[in-house]
Amino acid sequence: MRGARPERALEQTIERGGVIRRGDRVLVACSGGPDSVALAASLHALEARMELSVRLAHVNHATRGSAWQDECVVLHVAARCEAPIEVLAVHPEGRDEQALRIARYTALQDAAARHGCNAIATAHHAEDQSETVLLALLRGAGPEGLGGMRARRPLSAGSDLVRPLLGVPSEALRAYCHAQGLPYAVDPSNAHLALRRNAVREALEALRPLFPALDAAVARAAQIVSEERDGAPRADLRRSIRERLAREDDLRDIDFEHVEAAVRALEGGQSGTFHMKPGVWLRVERGSISEIGRA
Repeated sequence: MRGARPERALEQTIERGGVIRRGDRVLVACSGGPDSVALAASLHALEARMELSVRLAHVNHATRGSAWQDECVVLHVAARCEAPIEVLAVHPEGRDEQALRIARYTALQDAAARHGCNAIATAHHAEDQSETVLLALLRGAGPEGLGGMRARRPLSAGSDLVRPLLGVPSEALRAYCHAQGLPYAVDPSNAHLALRRNAVREALEALRPLFPALDAAVARAAQIVSEERDGAPRADLRRSIRERLAREDDLRDIDFEHVEAAVRALEGGQSGTFHMKPGVWLRVERGSISEIGRA
């Protein structure tokens, strides 16, 4: 989203992404950090255009001294957006990350049910997806783990967990907050390397200067694995294109984005010529592959 107005670019990404659907009644889990603040504000900006109903929920774990500051930030954001807000106090059985997560999602599901929300939105972003996939790889996980976090999945009866920012870098979310003049809090626990995710985060930070497209590549791999695992129609279309290309011995190293452009044409029943790589093109006619040629 570089080079674009961050507020417009982020809103367009959410609107076109299909994770948030027209008419959704969305409960935004807002921690007060820049990611969830940007999510809450961008969904508010899309509320009329996408016929959404947006409300905020803040879960106060009361596990650190700055918890009240986080709550104040969320209340300020809710006032800026003129959005309903509910602060949820939780009392988990333990203080470990798993116990806190269970308590948090239980409270959010209860709030969604009370207010008739069919979607609970969280602000997991591209770097979060990279960390999730790498942790799964280090566990020796199979396709279920390597597919990463799902963008939308059922969470409980009547509500889905939605993550519309999985392809968005955290840098873009902070830029959105700055452009909109929105406050946000910084979680000091992110620096605790005793937590496995934070240790993985630091390792990835060291790799990003060497691999600038790291997060985009991991997100793409997770998307492919997830769609293959779930038998998604897009996976079948992608496979049909690659099988046609593979019939020609010299058609290799085709860029993913070129394949995806042809996939979108097949999905939409469109026609067009798509250049796979220099000198090689694929023709789609009314949603079907018609021929492959060379210039």
